[in-house]
Amino acid sequence: MKELKLHGECIVIGKDSLNYIENVDIKKAFIVTGGSSMFKNGAIDKLSNILKTKNAEFYIFSDVKKNPSFRCVLKGLEIMREFKPDAVIGIGGGSSIDVAKSLSVFYEYDKLDIKNPNTLNLPKRRKNIKLIAIPSTSGTAAEVTRASVITYDEMNLKIGLKCDAFIPDIAILDSNLTLSMPKWLVAETGMDALTHAVECYINKNINPYSEALAEGAIKGLFAFLPSSYEKGDLESREKVHIYSAMAGSAFSNVGLGMAHGISHAFGGKFDFSHGLLNAIALPYVLKYNSRDKEVNIRLDRLSKLIGVTDFIEAVIDLNKKLNIPSSFKKIGLLEDEFKNNYDELLENSLKGSTKVNPVEMSKEEMEKLLYAIYYGEII
Repeated sequence: MKELKLHGECIVIGKDSLNYIENVDIKKAFIVTGGSSMFKNGAIDKLSNILKTKNAEFYIFSDVKKNPSFRCVLKGLEIMREFKPDAVIGIGGGSSIDVAKSLSVFYEYDKLDIKNPNTLNLPKRRKNIKLIAIPSTSGTAAEVTRASVITYDEMNLKIGLKCDAFIPDIAILDSNLTLSMPKWLVAETGMDALTHAVECYINKNINPYSEALAEGAIKGLFAFLPSSYEKGDLESREKVHIYSAMAGSAFSNVGLGMAHGISHAFGGKFDFSHGLLNAIALPYVLKYNSRDKEVNIRLDRLSKLIGVTDFIEAVIDLNKKLNIPSSFKKIGLLEDEFKNNYDELLENSLKGSTKVNPVEMSKEEMEKLLYAIYYGEII
């Protein structure tokens, strides 16, 4: 028996869908965002004006960085307890939405201690705080998932805290917000979305419902991500935005694999972009996992789905089109840093999503794989 959970109340799609906020009952909103992009593109002004016309109070918490620490959540909680909102709105990239998700749950359940992730007993639902997610990037799918990814500095690791209470009540996919993304961000977040869909599709926990969503996302991303990157037109940006959310709905009910385990380990230590690390790791991980008969069959199906002879080569070609480097070394990770921190990176790469990888990983096998990804040699 498998309980599927795709979303909360609704997903709103299309140009100008930010206006949906006009229909939501909000008295005091705690807005969570990053430092600049949502201010520069006018999204914060538009959201603020909508709230003002509703006579709703709001506070803008804009301290969220690329890989937010649990300390960022603690800082936000302190302000929330004084402000006492009835809604939390995460607007911006996946990091902003992840922080908004944690804030909504840890505010309502104030006895929970985010500082100790290994002892958390997280709830299934929120009762008092409405959670709204408005993504500006198309990759993390944080707007539809049951995870909040938070960095724990002392552990040098990004951890995906998971519970149904993290699923936003409302996800607003306003394609206008994606138009301000620079090309490098389109590439990295788009490949994050593809990694979600592919790792979900080859996971041994796959079910028919999630399989259809993952297939649709993979086909759509291969079709529209290159034009979203090259042209940046509204149609392709909107398509990728939707396919990213589909990939999120798919993997939320299945799981991922060791591309994510590796990227969380390296991202937690070195602060590289999660999507960039996933993009680089994915073909290496797929090549390794193709030794599994069932995975190999699924990769053949994906080849047919997108009309190529070799799916892994198609991923490599897509990375090239998006100007994604082919190894961790080529993104500026120094050899001394890699080797000096190697034992910790190895241990952390075996945690998280690697535990549900379709091929069980030993330390010895992971060691070979990490060296291959670092130096750029597919084994």
